[in-house]
Amino acid sequence: MRVLFVSDVYFPRVNGVSTSIQTFRRDLAALGCETWLIAPRYPAAWNDDAGILRQPSRYLVFDPEDRMMHARAARRAGLALAGRVDAVHIHTPFIAHWAGIRIARALRVPVLETYHTFFEEYLHHYLPLLPRPLARAFARAASLRQCNAVDAVIAPSRQLAEVLTAYGVARPVRVIPTGLDLAEFAGGDGVSFRARHGIAAGRPVMLLVGRVAHEKNIGFLLRMLAEVLRTVPDVLFVVAGEGPAREALRRQVMVDGLAANVLFVGYLDRGTELRDCYRAANVFVFASRTETQGLVLLESLALGVPVVSTAVLGTKEVLAGAAGAIVVEEDARAFAAAVTRVLTEPAVRAQLAAAARGFVAARWSSLEMARKMRRLYEELCGVNAVAPRAAARAGVAAPAFDETLRDRGGR
Repeated sequence: MRVLFVSDVYFPRVNGVSTSIQTFRRDLAALGCETWLIAPRYPAAWNDDAGILRQPSRYLVFDPEDRMMHARAARRAGLALAGRVDAVHIHTPFIAHWAGIRIARALRVPVLETYHTFFEEYLHHYLPLLPRPLARAFARAASLRQCNAVDAVIAPSRQLAEVLTAYGVARPVRVIPTGLDLAEFAGGDGVSFRARHGIAAGRPVMLLVGRVAHEKNIGFLLRMLAEVLRTVPDVLFVVAGEGPAREALRRQVMVDGLAANVLFVGYLDRGTELRDCYRAANVFVFASRTETQGLVLLESLALGVPVVSTAVLGTKEVLAGAAGAIVVEEDARAFAAAVTRVLTEPAVRAQLAAAARGFVAARWSSLEMARKMRRLYEELCGVNAVAPRAAARAGVAAPAFDETLRDRGGR
């Protein structure tokens, strides 16, 4: 099996899409599936393997972390693989979507797309002048059109699959999350991380890892921090990541008088310092409303760091029955009470930490998710790829969910 991935983002741009692509490519290779990746070229270098085909890109004024890939160059790169590709797998809905579809149709191979981002609750943060109801309607219409342009759609969670079905997506929607390699998330030296960043050995630390963006609901976590300070006055909130909301959050920290209790450490190398950062924490906190999965929750649990989180959309599935996690509502006092309990009760913290890694190992193996993905590729390549499109044109809804739902206790 030979698959071409196409994405508008990849490392050194750090986000969940980049991590998902890297994880699946590694595990698919272990299963004998060859992959290529068409992705933008960034000013900063990355340690690319031979299968990564970087394309010219340009700076985006409104989103300087990302790049706009040259569409024609991307198509040429894909067409150069004629005869060597069995399927095209799109990962983002911008240049990559349209280039991927054109490549797949020209090569006469099936095309599928992973719906990584819940744009309905995301778009208004980046188009603030557009009324929120209009932004949501636009996001739904665009998502429906793009999902119905491919042969199959992958949703990282059952909840997101249900959202897409409610939109009216007529293509098969398969639930295949990104798993975690426990061998990758082992070790880590929290003591050295604390020493490097001037954090006292016994100081309580709560941690957030992820993109520092408006949709991540970090403002709520700062309000929650103010509640925690009533009981744990020396707690330190470490935020590991970069993003467009960082400066606004820095200002909020100063205005709220939280400067002594918040530390922004930026992006950390996944292979080294990120694990140290997790290990330095006593509790991981999360309150995003837009996650289609929430890989950082699994990373934290795999490293034995208890999680306190809301459970919305994809995080609801990740945290269903999760040993090592406390699920709370988006209420600052209730959330703070759970965090305070983990920070101040060593027995509770130890119990959660002991159960966390086993939970990830039992239910979130990245290799098992790659097997599910490979089976989907084989299914698409083994049947007439026109059939789903013909069924949709006839008004017949395609089946929505696969065995992943049953594995998670779904219908």
